[in-house]
Amino acid sequence: MKRPLFYSKILLFGEYGIIKDSKGLAIPYNFYNGALKTFDEADPNKLEEARKSNRALADFSVYLEQLSTENPEIVTFDIAQLKSDIAEGMYFDSSIPQGYGVGSSGALVAAIYHQYAHDKITVLENLTREKLLKLKTIFGKMESFFHGTSSGLDPLNSYLSLPILIKSKDHIEPTGIPSQAINGKGAVFLLDSGVVGETAPMVRIFMEKMKNEGFQSMLKTEFIEYTNACIDDFLKGNIKSLFSNVKKLSKVVLNNFKPMIPAEFHTLWKQGIDTGDYFLKLCGSGGGGYMLGFTEDLEKAKKTLAGHKIEVVYQF
Repeated sequence: MKRPLFYSKILLFGEYGIIKDSKGLAIPYNFYNGALKTFDEADPNKLEEARKSNRALADFSVYLEQLSTENPEIVTFDIAQLKSDIAEGMYFDSSIPQGYGVGSSGALVAAIYHQYAHDKITVLENLTREKLLKLKTIFGKMESFFHGTSSGLDPLNSYLSLPILIKSKDHIEPTGIPSQAINGKGAVFLLDSGVVGETAPMVRIFMEKMKNEGFQSMLKTEFIEYTNACIDDFLKGNIKSLFSNVKKLSKVVLNNFKPMIPAEFHTLWKQGIDTGDYFLKLCGSGGGGYMLGFTEDLEKAKKTLAGHKIEVVYQF
């Protein structure tokens, strides 16, 4: 049975800030994807992984049944069909690394919604602001199973497979981003920390920090301001201004979000700011997984970061 693929995503800008109403910009990242499959389609070498995914889906189905019962006005699912498919060996076959900030649970949520939700909002409809917000709410409730809380943005991005601009909590819209310059000198890249990150503990640290007035003030006057400026620059193609704002953002993150940056990367992070060869920022909640890098000279950045695994996401 051919089921659709759902892609990973990258939140270019807005991590943590969107919790406090900054802008955000998320783009699909088609390098990784996932689809619902059955055991008979599984690679024999990955059968154990498939079984693990199948067990996780069984737990998820119990949660979705509860969600359908308690919030029928938000969403209901064909639970009988879902459970029957799980019993017959359905699993989520995914190349998206988990705990890397590129939306592994988001793609799964999108796939389940697509397959089993009643009265689903489809990608082909005229996606009004109301419909987008409704989808975001549904996905937030579904994805909370994995993270404790969720904005619903990862699954939304995966479901629509379009760049999404978050203007505020209740204002989101699909957006166009400037075309890539395939042989461009500048780039956005993923830097692999080699460590798996967990979202829930990072969000808890952030919420704890939010109790501090100084941190709150920094978030408002610096972090959110630079985030918003970066998004405006990126969408308008103002590269010079973008790098100036990314540098400021990178500094603010290093000074105020240290627990979210794996310790062995603190020096590398600072080195980027000092040399100007590249600037790093969090990709997702941090704590491991990928970090996002921005550089005006990809070859130079590769030399400075020799020995580290880099994946290019977008070229200027």
